[in-house]
Amino acid sequence: MTVALVLFTRDLRVHDNPALTAACREAETVVPLFVLDSELLVKVGSAPNRVRFLGAALGELDAELRARGGRLVIRSGRVIDEVARMSHEVGARSVHIAAEATVYGRERESALRESLSSAGCELHVHAASITAVDPGAVRPDTGRDHYAVFTPYLRRWLDTPMRRPLPAPEALSVPSVAAGVTPGAIAERAGQGSPLLVVGGETTARKLFEHWLSGPVTRYAELKDLPAVDGTSGLSPYLHFGCLSPAELVFRTDTADAGGYAFVRQLAWRDFYHQVLAARGDVATADYKPASHPWRTDTAGVAAWCAGRTGYPMVDAGMRQLLAQGWMPGRARLVAASFLVKTLRVDWRIGARHFERWLVDADVANNRLNWQWMAGTGTDTRSSRVLNPLRQAERFDPDGDYARRWLPELAQLPGAEVHRPWRAGVLAADYPPPIVEFNGM
Repeated sequence: MTVALVLFTRDLRVHDNPALTAACREAETVVPLFVLDSELLVKVGSAPNRVRFLGAALGELDAELRARGGRLVIRSGRVIDEVARMSHEVGARSVHIAAEATVYGRERESALRESLSSAGCELHVHAASITAVDPGAVRPDTGRDHYAVFTPYLRRWLDTPMRRPLPAPEALSVPSVAAGVTPGAIAERAGQGSPLLVVGGETTARKLFEHWLSGPVTRYAELKDLPAVDGTSGLSPYLHFGCLSPAELVFRTDTADAGGYAFVRQLAWRDFYHQVLAARGDVATADYKPASHPWRTDTAGVAAWCAGRTGYPMVDAGMRQLLAQGWMPGRARLVAASFLVKTLRVDWRIGARHFERWLVDADVANNRLNWQWMAGTGTDTRSSRVLNPLRQAERFDPDGDYARRWLPELAQLPGAEVHRPWRAGVLAADYPPPIVEFNGM
């Protein structure tokens, strides 16, 4: 009886999963394996929100597999060792895994291939699973290995043929092996995180996506920058863990509608950053292009920013939401990031690490390169742009509802007055005065 092994990484789903589909087509029995990577846990151990979400996502993946006669096998340790051990135990002839853009992911693939080949087992790496389009499939005519600017990338990306979503397997047969670590035990390993964190997996994600397609997506273009309205899809954590397939999201979204097109455009941004990272793995920590000014050391300013106590409600509301929910809307992220890197002139890496500590959807490609975009060291063609939090509040939170939601100490201030509490006589003991000055104060 032939046996194949599927190594789940950031593709925690049964629908439209190229690695799982190939394994089921190739072998009579399949081992769905997830390895709680001891090396990776060292890097994300201080990110309790992601660990809690991971536990929930693995739980829902296990339930989806059990509904098809299978189950998830979880091991803990070094990925290379655990995959080799499991392959030997069940006599697997092949291992299937989703392609990664990060340096860590590519090094893992290389090490797995070397380890497995010595045992007569073949590694199959499946593209366009974590992204809608394979990073290497969209290249500029100049011969470069990646696009440096998003707009021409988007044009080529939209013209690139994308595969149709793959159906979930109807049934699985899993060899008799111990289940190992339970998803619940993984969630219990998380430290203290955000009290209002929402967790889930593929089952939850698919319900959310169906609701999104049923109507809210049509208003995405007009509402996505209004944080008080909650006009975004909220699907980013599920995309980060692969509970949803980006290829399926693109396939099923109507781009003839303005909202649908705006939503798909954000998925293209996600793919764009994965392409940049795949070509320039160093940009996870190094500047894509040189900074135009030296970074400052501002311990007090960073502490105020992290705590949501800069004195600017549009900044602080986003940072308080981050601490409470482990998530914040895109516009709030931009405003907060601009304040740190353009106003305080603090190194973007400090902000990126704080986001990764709390964001449940913290993705190396998107988080690091979005920070670089705002810092002026990334792919932004207007590297000098600064987002004035007062002007941003006037445009995107004109009635102050977002600020009041996350800053209860200012809840008594009506309308737009909440964005200038110093004019309303709010005491410093209740809410701090601005730590820097902006035009329009």
